[in-house]
Amino acid sequence: MSGKIRLAIIGLGMAAKPHLEALAELEDEIAVSGVLTRSGAKAAATAELFGCKTFSSLEELASDNGTDAALVLTPPNQRAEIVRALAGAGKHILMEKPVERTGAAARTLVETCEAAGVTLGIVFQHRFRAGARRLAELIREGALGEVALARIDVPWWRDQAYYDTPGRGSYERDGGGVLISQAIHTLDLALSLTGPAKNVSALTATTAIHRMESEDFAAAGLRFASGAVGALMATTASCPGHVESIAIEGTSGAAILRGGELTVTWRDGREEFVAESAETGGGADPMAFPCDWHRDLIADFARAIRSGGAPAVTGRAALRVHALIDAITASSREGRMVEVADMEAL
Repeated sequence: MSGKIRLAIIGLGMAAKPHLEALAELEDEIAVSGVLTRSGAKAAATAELFGCKTFSSLEELASDNGTDAALVLTPPNQRAEIVRALAGAGKHILMEKPVERTGAAARTLVETCEAAGVTLGIVFQHRFRAGARRLAELIREGALGEVALARIDVPWWRDQAYYDTPGRGSYERDGGGVLISQAIHTLDLALSLTGPAKNVSALTATTAIHRMESEDFAAAGLRFASGAVGALMATTASCPGHVESIAIEGTSGAAILRGGELTVTWRDGREEFVAESAETGGGADPMAFPCDWHRDLIADFARAIRSGGAPAVTGRAALRVHALIDAITASSREGRMVEVADMEAL
């Protein structure tokens, strides 16, 4: 495929803002072919912004010959119908996290796309931060030695008004709370650095800070398939919200990624810094971050379609973090150590 990728947008909720900003910067690579959303006003405004049409139904979008792919920004409980329709029509799909509400449901959608031969990319934009890319490079090169320990900390904040929005933090719409809606970004990034988790011993809870159906706190001890160990703490009850971090201890050096800022310290005393904006949406405003990472992720997806290759974050790769979240939830519920399913290999 050559020329611009013709991309339709499905859903214009809170998550749409950085995507729209990113698409505006990618006009030389991507043409927005149309928009489908329940809000007529939002659809009209977006159509005017990009000079595209509005779709009246999913069926109309799926059958549109002027659309190569779709950017799906709907809540997780709407994904199954959308993915089936788009994959059946041969449309490639770039979809906001999570893939679905449970690991099993996520795997079904991934397999649907694979069977149809369409590309499925997932929006885990934290992988595209400069510090994250540099840390991944150092680990690939073995510069830190053998990874021995990982600490994952997500001390974020959401006020009660956030969870008062209908469906927010519910199992029916979102599939859970802090793990699948907020910490999933940091967990995915951590697993891309450490490799898959093997087993977990965890506790999840809803604190007195929030009235919500699912968890706003999770803690877990982790053992990775590599033999490394780790610890996780994630919450949306830490006011006013603090920058998330991933600390990696290797046999030759250590690294800590705080938001977008990376600090590396080798055992011989050398240090390296990669500085980038630390705003990541961890406070009261969930969208307080730039569009740069979304822009690079969307551009990567477009290039994958154009070349016939795979995007940096495939649907199957995203199953790894779903398996971990399922295991953390099960461990807390059952009060025991739980093995993490290898859903990528199924």
